Amino acid sequence: MTSRPVGGAGAPDGPGRPAAPARPLPAGYLRTDAVTAALLAALGALMSWLSAAGGIIYFDRAMPWQVLGSVLLAVPLIWRRRWPLTTGMVQALAYGVLSHLTGFDLNTAQVVLFLSFFSIGAWSVQRERATRVRVLICVGMGAWLVASFVYLYVHALGTSEVIVVRQLLAVVAYRLFINIAFFAGAWYFGDREWVRAVEHAELERAYADIRGLRAELVEAAVGQERLRIARELHDVVAHHVTTMSVQAAAARRLLERDPQEAAAPLRQIESAARQAVTELRALVLTLRSDGQEGAPPTVDDIPQLVEQARLAGTRAAFEQVGGAVQVSPVIGLVLYRVAQEGLTNAAKHAGPGASVAVRLRVRPELVELEVSDDGYGGRSRVPGTGTGLVGMRERVVTVGGTLEAGTKPRGGFRVRARIPVGDARTPVGEPA
Repeated sequence: MTSRPVGGAGAPDGPGRPAAPARPLPAGYLRTDAVTAALLAALGALMSWLSAAGGIIYFDRAMPWQVLGSVLLAVPLIWRRRWPLTTGMVQALAYGVLSHLTGFDLNTAQVVLFLSFFSIGAWSVQRERATRVRVLICVGMGAWLVASFVYLYVHALGTSEVIVVRQLLAVVAYRLFINIAFFAGAWYFGDREWVRAVEHAELERAYADIRGLRAELVEAAVGQERLRIARELHDVVAHHVTTMSVQAAAARRLLERDPQEAAAPLRQIESAARQAVTELRALVLTLRSDGQEGAPPTVDDIPQLVEQARLAGTRAAFEQVGGAVQVSPVIGLVLYRVAQEGLTNAAKHAGPGASVAVRLRVRPELVELEVSDDGYGGRSRVPGTGTGLVGMRERVVTVGGTLEAGTKPRGGFRVRARIPVGDARTPVGEPA
């Protein structure tokens, strides 16, 4: 049997008041409560028989009637968690009625009454109504106790028995204190059980929220990692494919006029293809080993990148101003990718005969990389993905820099990345 909420979510506490959060019933609760009721009924029946056999008389009824009363009194406990308010009221009413009709074992009856009263505080989601019902039961049981002793006193007077008032008051006080202790304890421990269950439910909900948040964070991290991989693949593949496309077009034109001259572009195509495979292999190794193998390119590889573009037919030149660059590997990779994407865009759009200048400026507080051309621009025969400039800007912003990209006043296109590095002359990893 699966768990279910007591009373149902949304059951009102009273007029205009929202319900307390439903407490889920444990699996198999009805079977457990039925077994509990059966055991208490059997115990009550046994205790009634032993009392009669031992001459201990609480009620002026025959032993079979008291056995029946003990069994009937325990039956409502079957529903003590499903309908705690109803069970508590029925239990108190049955206690008063059966005490006059059949009798029962008082000791077991106290346990039964305690358990039903406890269940009201522990399981009723209608908290205000639970308080009112328990107050009503306490008042009713107190009135029943007083009425029972009044009846005993009047009955004794009618039979001319000698009644000592002091003894009668002592018995009344004794029974009253026992009932106060029983009901106060059942009230207190029932409320404590409810509070404990609510706190446990809140912890479960908080844990579920944490698990949901963790799943969202993992999903976001996976998405960021996929985006990073996509950018790396774009930067590696787009540059070399563009180079090979330009060289292939040049080789095709030279094959008809001068096959010997066509060999040079073909060698460049071969070199670019090998370089692309090498970089892709390094990227895969980096992703597999978390950077322990196949280190990614850095800012020191930019001159080699410009040289490759020059050998591929682009009139490219590199200039570095301000001394040696000492930046973190992350910033070095970002600068390399910006230079690579700038050269790729120039090869695609600057047009034949255009010059490309790559300038690296090192300042105490930042590093600036500029890739500019003097071409006229135009439609490229090599289709792009449309993510080159977006990827560059996101990379630069990620390390706290800014990126400018656009046409120059006198023609051409320029990409300029500025990345703050503090004191660029301080070696990475040493205190400034």
